[in-house]
This record gives sequence, structure tokens and C-alpha cells, in this order.
Amino acid sequence: MGDSDLSYVTHSMELEMEAMASEIRVSVPVLRFLLCFAATIPISFVWRLVPGGAMAKHIYSATSGAVLSYMSFGFSSNVHFLAPMLLGYSSMVLYRRRCGLITFFLGFGYLIGCHVYYMSGDAWKEGGIDATGALMVIALKVISCAINYNDGLLKEEGLREAQKKNRLLKLPSLIEYFGYCLCCGSHFAGPVYEMKDYLEWTERKGIWIHSEKEPSPSPYGATVRALIQTAFCMSLYLYLVPQFPMSRYTEPIYQEWGFWKRLGYQYMFGFTTRWKYYFIWSISEASVIISGLGFSGWTNSSPPKPRWDRAKNVNILGVELAKSAVQIPLAWNIQVSTWLRHYVYERLIQKGNKPGFFQLLATQTVSAVWHGLYPGYIIFFVQSALMIAGSRVIYRWQQAVPTNMTQIKEILVCLNFAYTILVLNYSCVSFMVLSLHETLAAYGSVYFIGTIVPIVILLLGYIINPRPARSKARKE
Repeated sequence: MGDSDLSYVTHSMELEMEAMASEIRVSVPVLRFLLCFAATIPISFVWRLVPGGAMAKHIYSATSGAVLSYMSFGFSSNVHFLAPMLLGYSSMVLYRRRCGLITFFLGFGYLIGCHVYYMSGDAWKEGGIDATGALMVIALKVISCAINYNDGLLKEEGLREAQKKNRLLKLPSLIEYFGYCLCCGSHFAGPVYEMKDYLEWTERKGIWIHSEKEPSPSPYGATVRALIQTAFCMSLYLYLVPQFPMSRYTEPIYQEWGFWKRLGYQYMFGFTTRWKYYFIWSISEASVIISGLGFSGWTNSSPPKPRWDRAKNVNILGVELAKSAVQIPLAWNIQVSTWLRHYVYERLIQKGNKPGFFQLLATQTVSAVWHGLYPGYIIFFVQSALMIAGSRVIYRWQQAVPTNMTQIKEILVCLNFAYTILVLNYSCVSFMVLSLHETLAAYGSVYFIGTIVPIVILLLGYIINPRPARSKARKE
């Protein structure tokens, strides 16, 4: 094939990519990312067939992840990924006693630098994409690995269950470490998982030990369900997004609407936006399930069924029908929420003390910084802390109602549900528009109701602070 023929083929492929991108209303770079992201499913399946034992699988995991990164984001992406990976590994080799803390600050420092340099939030907002999203996942992986290696020096007594389960007693080899960080493209959108789980999965240890009595769980049914969910989420998102665009907030027609219509639009905009994330996480779920890494044990039913919780990053109904804001972190971006709980929230609680608003706010601030230094992210996660704290107050009132007053208890349950819907969809506007001016304009258009209501409820919580109701039997 001559140069002219190659140029013709390349030009034809570019035209096809542009046509396909236009059809689904995304940019060409985003389409390229989606194609590479979808390729993680067959690539993860092939991982099961790789011969040669654990070492060959580590090499395949690292190589396939690096190739997918190159095809999606270009050569520079792998250079950016190497930086926090090598910083984290060096800290484990050179200074184990403080490697967790060192990697935490170096990893976040490098990530913040990339966020600022590439202005990633603006790129995502305008329909573009870059490698910082994948870098966010890698940062969490290298930090948790270093902290768990640090925990390996501590005595088991006094450690939390998560620390006991995930701590590393010996340093992983460099190829094991690279395989863990880049495994089959799982760094594109998560889920985040632990180094110890990755090693046991690769070496067929722990829950991945199989025998004639305990056969290997079949991933195919769960993978098909995840793929069906993917298709549904994508279809619904593509249907809704032209009707509820982000640009509507700056259009004159939005200013002409009354309060209730603006509030309703904020709900539908938030609802529409979430389906994009449901779609992305459904692909990653299918990929991790079919590899086998998503397996998390067997149910207690008869006959027992395999669970795939490690692959799950979102519970759609759990988010959309959450009865309390406290339930949302358990259903949304599940693995990152788990990471934040284990490596930030729980580690800020001093022994003998109960967690309070400080731990919650600090955790939400770390989450905001992880996403990027945009005012919209900071405001969203501060709003989230207020939302969760207010929901806890309503729940406390609910628990204080005597069991014979079921109607009042049900009213409080409905109140908490309505409160969660209101504040969640109001808050998420800032997560999408990002700028301070646009956030304040959108919030102000509904009279800052989603900020005022949580603050009022928190203040009422200090005034109305009943004790939980006790049953008669308990009193006796």
C-alpha cells in the first residue's frame, strides 16, 4: 500500500468517525475514547485466556491498559500516568513508614497540577476529553496501595476491618504494580479496587480459589445484564439531553419561567445528566465482571449465586429513589465513596471519638479537590455535606417518633425523600456549570432554596433535639 492509499484510508476513517460522532452528538475525541472504553470488555475477557501464569497476566494487564491509553489519549497520557505511579512506588521503596502520607500529597499534588494545566473541567463541559479523568482513578489506586503497604507495619490489634483486609505485608513487584494500575483499561472510569484483591485475583487466591466443590462462577449472565443496562442508559440519555441542555440556564426563556418551572427544570437537568454517568459505569461494570475481578463471593441463598459487587459503581434505583441523602454515597460512585470512607473519613476519627461534621466536610473537600479546582466542584461538595447533615437531622426526628405514631413517621420519611430530591438536583447544577458566576445565577434563580433549606434544618436540629423513641419492652 502506497502513501497515497494510506492517506486515503486515513481520511476515510476520519470522515466516518466525524459522521458517527455527529450522529450521537459527541466530539471525535470523545467518540475515540468511547470506542477504546468499549474495547475494555473484550480485552478483559481475553485476560481469562492468557497462558503462562500470574506473571503473563500482569504483563497483559499493564500492556493492554497502556495501549488503550495511547489509542484514546495519545502518548503523553502514559507519561502522565507514570509520574504518580513511580512517585508512589518510590515512596514505598525508600520510606515505608510514611509512604502513605507522602503518596497522598504527591499524588493529589500532581493530579491538581494536571487539572489546572489542562483545565480539564472546561474540556469536559465543552464536550471534549483528556487523560485527567483516568489520572484521577490512578491517583486513588497508587495512594491506597501505599497506605496499605504502610499499614503492613502496624500491629493487627486496633486496626479497622478494612485495614486488616487490605494491608500489604510485602512490597508488590514493579510489574504487579503496573498491572494493578492499568489493568485492561480499568483506569478509564474505574471502579477503584485494592491491590490485595488484584493480586489474589491474578494468582487465584482467596475467593478466587476454585475446586470441584466450588466451581468458578460464570460471569456471562451478569455481563449481559450490564450490557443491557448500558444500552438503556445510553438511549435514555440521548433522548433526554436535547430536551434539557445545560445551555438553557443562560437562555432568555429560562429567566421568563416562574419559580416552580425553574425548579422542575433543575430536577430534569440533574436527572438527565446522571444517565451519562450510569452509561459509563455500566460499561466498566461489564468489563470488570467478564474479567472475573468483579466477583465478590456467593450469596446465602439456596442455591448460592455469585455476587459481583466489586464491579458495581452505581445502583441506579438506589440513587433515584434514595429515601435519605445519607444513602446516596452508598449508591453513587460506590467504589470511590468506599475509598473516601476508608482512606479519609475513617482515618480522621480519633480513637474514642465519634465522627462529626468536620470529618464529613473534610471528606467532601478531598472529593472536590480530586475532581478539580473549580468553584462548581467545591460548592457542590460543600452542598453535599450540608445535604447529608440535614438528612441526618430529619432521620433523627423520624427515629424519635413513637412506634404507635406511624402517620407522623411516614410523613417524615416522605419529607426526607423530598428533601433529598430537592437538594441533590439543585446542588448538581454547580457540578456541571463549574463557574462561580453561572452557579450563583442558577442557584439564585430558585432563591437559593437548596442551600437555605439544609441550613434551616440543621439549625432546627439544635433546637428540636429529641431522644430516640424506646419501645415499651425495652423500657421494662
